[in-house]
Amino acid sequence: MFRFENSDYLYLLGLIPVFFVLFAVFRFFRARGLKKFATSNMLEKLQPEGSKYKPYLKFTFIMLSLTCVIMAISRPQMGTKLEEVKKEGVEVIVALDVSNSMLSDDIKPNRLERAKFLVNRLLDKLTNDKFGLIVFAGQAFSQLPLTTDYSAAKLILNSVDTDIIATQGTAIGAAIELSAKSFSKKEEKVNRVLIVITDGENHEDDAVDAAKALAEEGVIIHSIGMGTINGGPIPIKTANGTDFIKEGDGSTVITKLNGDALKEISDAGKGSFIYSGNSDPDLNSLVKEIAKMEKKTFGEKRFSDYDDKFQYFLLGAIGFALLESIFSGKKNYIFVKIGKFISGRK
Repeated sequence: MFRFENSDYLYLLGLIPVFFVLFAVFRFFRARGLKKFATSNMLEKLQPEGSKYKPYLKFTFIMLSLTCVIMAISRPQMGTKLEEVKKEGVEVIVALDVSNSMLSDDIKPNRLERAKFLVNRLLDKLTNDKFGLIVFAGQAFSQLPLTTDYSAAKLILNSVDTDIIATQGTAIGAAIELSAKSFSKKEEKVNRVLIVITDGENHEDDAVDAAKALAEEGVIIHSIGMGTINGGPIPIKTANGTDFIKEGDGSTVITKLNGDALKEISDAGKGSFIYSGNSDPDLNSLVKEIAKMEKKTFGEKRFSDYDDKFQYFLLGAIGFALLESIFSGKKNYIFVKIGKFISGRK
């Protein structure tokens, strides 16, 4: 298994394209400034050995060297020893609504982004529990099987948007039914929790009956309602920018939180309903409910020993730095002659 011990340094890679843009802007204004003093033909005579392209090549070598340095200080490592680690916890699956109504910004920045923020907070509070993620709109899909790798869970969660499911709608029941297949088998006697995060506008199926059936299998179902009672429009991208979804008569569709439906689902699942409006809900009560559940001991295979591989990136950094120093900014007359031969110039 490959990992970065100091992964926060990888954010520095975002500076590389910025440096390229700044360098291109510098070259542009430099060229424009030179044209004020002499024509292109005159500049070529004044700088007969100057190359137009080698400065870009040299700068690319510098940026590649810097990239390797950033990768090296991030401490890339390769797992060498796999062993089974014993842990105690429960299984927690989040069913996240990714239908278009979750783009409404009646809670800022919008319902979906706020929901993802809440799940990230929940992950920060879980300890040794297995976590899984289901996304649903008109259909439901398993996005992340049960795992204790919270870093991977956050990475996958942050990539979730409304485009990952083509079929629109809000099939809460389908998500509940899929979670029944995603938990461990009933005979393993591990405590299981399903957290449904949605605005509650169910259009597809009977979610309450699905919740009752899952509760009979021992799964506790909590729900978090995203949105406000007054609601808001649903933005869509158009050729002219952003518009809002319309009714058949041309009026704007207003999507509202259906808290009553979510409370009914939670009651059927013997859990609690949490309202998330413009202020973040207190997740502590939910975490406490999960924490006081009886823990199940389970084994998980995990790499325990890692070898550093930063030296390869340091060699790469040195190599690109040497290439930059070797390459001069002058023209290579062999390539110049080949270019003239191809173009038919003397």
